[in-house]
Amino acid sequence: MNTAPDRLRTKASWLVNQAATVAHRLALNEFARSGARRYHYGILAAIDENGPSSQATLSRCTGIDRSDVVAVINELSDADYVERAPDPADGRRNLITLTDTGARRLEHLEEQVSDTQDVFLAPLEPAERAQLTRLLARVVEHHQG
Repeated sequence: MNTAPDRLRTKASWLVNQAATVAHRLALNEFARSGARRYHYGILAAIDENGPSSQATLSRCTGIDRSDVVAVINELSDADYVERAPDPADGRRNLITLTDTGARRLEHLEEQVSDTQDVFLAPLEPAERAQLTRLLARVVEHHQG
């Protein structure tokens, strides 16, 4: 097995990228088992936490491109996980709302995400997992702000 050069293995940015590749693969495989995509989870979670939302708001809070949000909303709507309705405050846009079926789907996907986190973070103790998550959140929030 080839080992990456020390210069790479001591760079946080390189390590985060390598870890992200593993996490992405694990998530794709887990979601594929239930016919879902990671964007489904992100959109359903955002609506659940923020309430009915416009497509533009969902794009901003999930980091999913607006054109991709439209396609994901179409898929979720076709499966009866979300509903579109005109926004009473602005008839030019729709509000996306989670259905009861969508809430149950989100619970199922949440279990899958938790299982994936356990596999991804298996070499770490619970306190280390929490610390890593806090540190990564700080880095992400710094660069998003």
